Amino acid sequence: VIYKFRTMIFNSETGNPKLSNKNEERITRIGKFLRKYRIDEIPNFINVIKCDMSIAGPRPERQFFIDQIVERNPDFTKLLKVKPGITSWGQVKYGYATNVDEMLERLEYDLYYIKYRSLWFDIKIFLYTIVTILKGKGL
Repeated sequence: VIYKFRTMIFNSETGNPKLSNKNEERITRIGKFLRKYRIDEIPNFINVIKCDMSIAGPRPERQFFIDQIVERNPDFTKLLKVKPGITSWGQVKYGYATNVDEMLERLEYDLYYIKYRSLWFDIKIFLYTIVTILKGKGL
């Protein structure tokens, strides 16, 4: 279970999961504000305290998309072997993905992170995240 504030209307995903974009009709007005400043991610700290997540690491993804991603590029199974993070190199360098092709591009950054991860890299990601939040560059 990943904790987050609800930013979409209730039951907005009937059928297969969908990726959202900044013009998404399913996102509430308050949800847009929460996402813009990444406030919706604050409950993820409960996951960090429970040791389910770390501060920095590849963002967790829904199984529906993991299956599609791994089918297209089996190297992405490496992302599943590390603890997911509240923020990631892919998230701060690429941003939100609106389709699987964009997810594959963003996840290349996370593969790079896994290969070169270090405390300094985590600090760099954290600082980039702070800038992203302050500039309101969320969805």
